[in-house]
Amino acid sequence: MKLICSKAKLLHGVNIVLKAVPSKTTLSILECILIDASGNDIKFTANDMELGIETKVEGDIIEKGIIALDAKIFSEIVRKLPDNDVVIETDENYKTLITCEKANFTIIGKSGEDFSYLPIIEKSSSITLSQFTLKEVIRQTIFSIADNDNNKMMTGELFEVNDNELKVVSLDGHRISIRKIELKDNYEPQKVIVPGKTLNEISKILSGEVESMVSIFFTDKHILFEFDNTTVVSRLIEGEYFKIDQMLSNNYATKVHMNKRELLSCIDRATLMVKEGDKRPIIINVTDGSMELKINSVVGSMNETIDIVKDGKDILIGFNPKLLMDALRVIDDEEINIFLVNPKAPCFIRDEESKYIYLILPVNFNTTV
Repeated sequence: MKLICSKAKLLHGVNIVLKAVPSKTTLSILECILIDASGNDIKFTANDMELGIETKVEGDIIEKGIIALDAKIFSEIVRKLPDNDVVIETDENYKTLITCEKANFTIIGKSGEDFSYLPIIEKSSSITLSQFTLKEVIRQTIFSIADNDNNKMMTGELFEVNDNELKVVSLDGHRISIRKIELKDNYEPQKVIVPGKTLNEISKILSGEVESMVSIFFTDKHILFEFDNTTVVSRLIEGEYFKIDQMLSNNYATKVHMNKRELLSCIDRATLMVKEGDKRPIIINVTDGSMELKINSVVGSMNETIDIVKDGKDILIGFNPKLLMDALRVIDDEEINIFLVNPKAPCFIRDEESKYIYLILPVNFNTTV
């Protein structure tokens, strides 16, 4: 095999597939990037058996062939090469010569025939949306998946399609994040649970441009994303997702309308009084025309009042400040509505059309604080 490719395009391709190279594995072939130039395109592939990524790299194929190279070594070599054309040559013993200007590296590869190719996905059921929209939806929900495997369902996100709507849901036992997106076309109903790791990696690869589209294909066991010259295939989390509709309610005793940035800045200042690992709640007292936020800790105390428009009852309630800040940071609206029921019930932050809903559970606190 012999290829010529610019360092920039080579590095771009390597960085995309590197996200599917496992950090730990007993199969050494999975620690490799497959370079497949046996056809008319140069394809790079990595696969950790849960997530697989393939991308096409622009370049010239002088001699067709296929080789698997250690991902860590190969990516470091490419990263440190001069900004010029790179020549990659292999012989029948998988010895690989990488040349760029005066730099010459020789590494030993493996047979490409032993590599685990991406599963063949039947492309029948799919939706299409912009890369910008998908990237935004992930950003606005991914923070509330669970970061441990105690409950596998909570480490993924529900993707539910109904007619021309995509609903994405994540939860971790303390909060729920929901985003609803209007699609341009009507689609058959679909319901799958996508691993959070997959969505995190995809959001890093997506260009995020409004004009660039991504197609998402669904099967019983896999989800496939196609965009630009890249294909991402992931296993789904199997099982029945939580019945979140039972947790949502339109009933409230108190509605607060206020400036989002003002609330976020206030909570951010309050957390200066909290040492890392200290789970002090922020106590919120809602009365007519004002919201008082108070925090007490071993470091000190802080209280601040924000102007609001209140509808309904006064309420005194406590929250983990981080959970509130996580939700507020991803809401793009300048003004927000917060709906409260009682000090023991979750609060809802949602817009008029319920395009986004953030449910956050309150915490108990000592009223003498």
